[in-house]
Parts: sequence; structure tokens; C-alpha cells
Amino acid sequence: MTCLLNRGSAPNYVDDGPVRAISQAANQSAGLDWSRTRFHNYDGNATKLKGYLHQEDVLINSTGTGTLGRVGFFTGAPDDIPCMADSHVTIARTKTDELHPRFAYYWLGSQPFQEYVYAALAVGATNQIELNRESLGDAPVPVPPLEEQRRIADFLDAETTRIDSLDTSRSAQLNLLAVRERAMLDLSFREAGSATRTRLKYLFSVRPRYGVLVPVFTDEGVPFIRVNDLLDLEGRAGGLRNIPSELSAQYARSVVQPGDLLMSVVGTLGRAAIAPASLAGANIARAVCSMRFMPEVEVELVKSWLGTSSFHKQALVATSTDTAQPTLGMEDLGNFTLTWPSVPQERKHLVREIARTQDSMRRLSSNLERQKSVLAERRQALITAAVTGQIDVSTASGRGIEE
Repeated sequence: MTCLLNRGSAPNYVDDGPVRAISQAANQSAGLDWSRTRFHNYDGNATKLKGYLHQEDVLINSTGTGTLGRVGFFTGAPDDIPCMADSHVTIARTKTDELHPRFAYYWLGSQPFQEYVYAALAVGATNQIELNRESLGDAPVPVPPLEEQRRIADFLDAETTRIDSLDTSRSAQLNLLAVRERAMLDLSFREAGSATRTRLKYLFSVRPRYGVLVPVFTDEGVPFIRVNDLLDLEGRAGGLRNIPSELSAQYARSVVQPGDLLMSVVGTLGRAAIAPASLAGANIARAVCSMRFMPEVEVELVKSWLGTSSFHKQALVATSTDTAQPTLGMEDLGNFTLTWPSVPQERKHLVREIARTQDSMRRLSSNLERQKSVLAERRQALITAAVTGQIDVSTASGRGIEE
């Protein structure tokens, strides 16, 4: 049913080049994310490249847990630059007189096929899995009459466009909430009546410190906190990975105490959490720093300040010369200036008011995330119902489909 079923080729990446390379990150079910594409350095006829893409090629992510099996559809680049798939993406080019490309795209993204991918087509160890090309070529595909395939594809194009539009709206609302929260924090610190300018280091009880440079993981030992753990540190406390106690002892300065403010300082800057009592004695990764403050300092208020424009502008300046991913130095961090209320009662009041507003925003954000989840479930259920013949697309509206 295909005239081509093959992986792309490894690009020679450059800042600007004659060919766009599409990676797994760029290959998204709702459409290619062109902001994630990069350029391939190539001198010659791009059509001769292994992995050169034609319009209506179906793209299948072919490596890695969580991305394996994700399906995209190529309709051409927005700037008409030739495109290629990289070596982690499989190209499926259908015989269009037998298998409609859009129908194939929807079938490959349906729940039955996605389950089949992990049950029968994936090979390799956990997190190192990849799609077996030969098995993929032998995978079953329903082949209704070509006109019926076209009707199904047209129906799903219309319905998924409607769903994707709603999802885009919810994403925009989430972004607006984040903007609103930062504006609220900026205003809270700016309008504090007793506010004075100070440097962050004058609030520390000890100098901030990085964590373990090269961790070794064990079944038992000292809980180890990484950047992603800061998203829900208290909730993840019981499931953290461990490092040997001997290794943690080599980094005694970064052993966690309750109330320490832990913050990401490599890559994503400013993600933060306050260490709970349950993580006393844990240690942190190199990409995380630990800040410990004087007893009179409200750590919750410092954590809120990390969400302000002031912090992010200073972090951007401090890391502007980094050639790889941004890495915030401890001396630079200590020299950051902030507007800090000098009256303890005002600081405590500010903590309460910020917490109240952030709780409200979290509820709104949670509702929007739930709506996005429902939309994703509906999209998948609708695709599965259409390509497996559970609904008659000539009369269906797409409403009332349940998973």
C-alpha cells in the first residue's frame, strides 16, 4: 500500500541552510511545528536526499518512549524550502490509487493502531525503543473503497480542525493566565508601601550552591531532586530517584534542609519549590541550586518574586553570553536586585494576598487543562470511530461520539 516506507537521514545542522530537517519534536499530530525545525547543510539537488519529503507524505516518529508512533502529515513548507525527515522519522508514501494519504494518516493515529505499535512494532529496551520497519510494512490497514476513504478523511479534516481550534483557544487562555500572573506579581512588589531595593544575597543565611555534578542512581540511598521534580516537589517526594549516601556526602553543602528554596539554574531558569520537611537530607542536581535564607525572611515571598519580570530580565542579562543552554551563576544570582518590603507585617500580608490570587489562577488553569484533555480524548475517539467504520460519515456530524 506504500511506494516508500523508510527512515530519513541524519542532518548536518547549521543555523541557516537550503533544506529544512523535520525531527520528532517538530512532527506533531495536529500539524508540523515549524518553529522546531532546523536547517541541513547540503550542496546539491535536494530531491536526491534520503528523506526528501513529497507533499502528502505521512511522517511517523520512530524512536523513544512517549514519542514513538506519533503521526504527522506533510503538505509543504510555509517558505517553500525543500524539506527532509531526519533519521528518527519514518516516511510512509502511499500508493494513492489504493490508499488515500489522509486516510492513512488518520488510521496510523487511531487508538487501535497506536496500541498495535507498542504491542507488535516496537523493539528495544525501555526508553531505547524504536519502530521496526519490516514489521511496520506488514502491519494491517483497513482499505475501504477509495471514495469512502476520501469521505472519511474529509469528515475528519473538518471535525479535527474544529477540535484543534478549540484546543488552540484553550492554550491561548492558559498563556494569558501566565501573563496575568506575572503582571499581578510585578504590581504586588512594585506597590508595596515599605518596599526598598536590595540585593538577593543580603537575604541569604549562607551562599547558594549547586548540587551533584554526575549522579549515580541506586535503589536505596539519598533522595535526589532534579529540575522536573520542582513542578510538584511535595507530590513527588515519595517517588524520587536515589543516589548513594557516599556520593551525597561529597556534596554536603547542597544537602537539603526544610524551607530551602530550590530553583532551576540550567536551561529553564526560575522554576522553584520550597523543600518540605519530608525531604530533609535529600540532595539536588547540578541544574538546581539551593537558597537558604535568614529566619526573618519569608521564603514564600522570595519564591513569588522569582515569577516577576524583574527576575526574568536579570536572568536573561546574566546568561546572555551563554553559547549553549543558559546557566545562571551563583554570584550573579546573589547580585540580583529586588524590591523588598521592609515591614514584616506588610510582607506577611503580601504573601497571603499573592497566595489567594495564585490559588484562583491555579483553579482556572486546572479547568482549562481538563478541557484540553477532554478535547484530546474526543479527537482520538472520533478518529478511531471513523476509520474503523463505527460511524457513517456521510450522515454523522461528529457530535455525540464517546470514547
